[in-house]
Amino acid sequence: MKGVDIKELLNNRYIRPYGDTFNDGIVQLSFTIPAKDKYIAIEAAKVLLSKMGFKEIKIATVEEPLEYFYFFVVYAATSYEVDIDNIKPIIPEYDKMSKDEVENFVNNYIKRKLIIIGATIGTDSHTVGLDSILNIKGFKGEKGLEAYKVFKVYNLGPQVIPAVLVQKVKELNADVILVSQTITQKNMHIRNLTELVDILEAEGIRDKVIVICGGSRIDHRLAKELGYDAGFGPGTTPSDVASFIVQFYYKKFIKHNKK
Repeated sequence: MKGVDIKELLNNRYIRPYGDTFNDGIVQLSFTIPAKDKYIAIEAAKVLLSKMGFKEIKIATVEEPLEYFYFFVVYAATSYEVDIDNIKPIIPEYDKMSKDEVENFVNNYIKRKLIIIGATIGTDSHTVGLDSILNIKGFKGEKGLEAYKVFKVYNLGPQVIPAVLVQKVKELNADVILVSQTITQKNMHIRNLTELVDILEAEGIRDKVIVICGGSRIDHRLAKELGYDAGFGPGTTPSDVASFIVQFYYKKFIKHNKK
């Protein structure tokens, strides 16, 4: 947006999506429509988007990955706008710290290594998100939690049954549990995440550990509703999780006990 005063634009209270020009309302959508014929599917897509309130509908591509199923990528404009002043995101509370700052914080205030166990639970075999946080190579130029000198990390990998994970937590006397859920069909992630908390509570150790979940359809609001201490979604970096862990641990187990 060369030549545009970004600060002035961001002071607008009412906003719409940005496509080619500010507040033009242009969005990109993708979806699949089952139909007997490609041209029927195209017209059905246009009618559907019109009923959803979209205008200036432009079909960028339509493919048939499976017979009678047509996949669309579409550009369209919405007239709806958002009052940005009324947006109150529910997110984990922490001050972002660098790797060095996290390590210094632990050395100064917690004074021992924290034991962290990570896994994808249930039948979920997707570990990309979990590995991006835990593995030493990390994500977005940041080192993963395995690279932190103040953490002892156990990455149990995919398809770990919640009961097995809890048993491992007890064996290692873990401080933190990180679970990732990518498979969300029929709310499978809700069932898996709920089962884990239920077992922790039944074993009497829920209040003794920090429990964090993450994934493509996870946010902090959902995590809190399910009994977790925090939820992190797409774009989360290792330092986000590390910063939350050490600050929340200090608040819950050290500062609280000093009172």
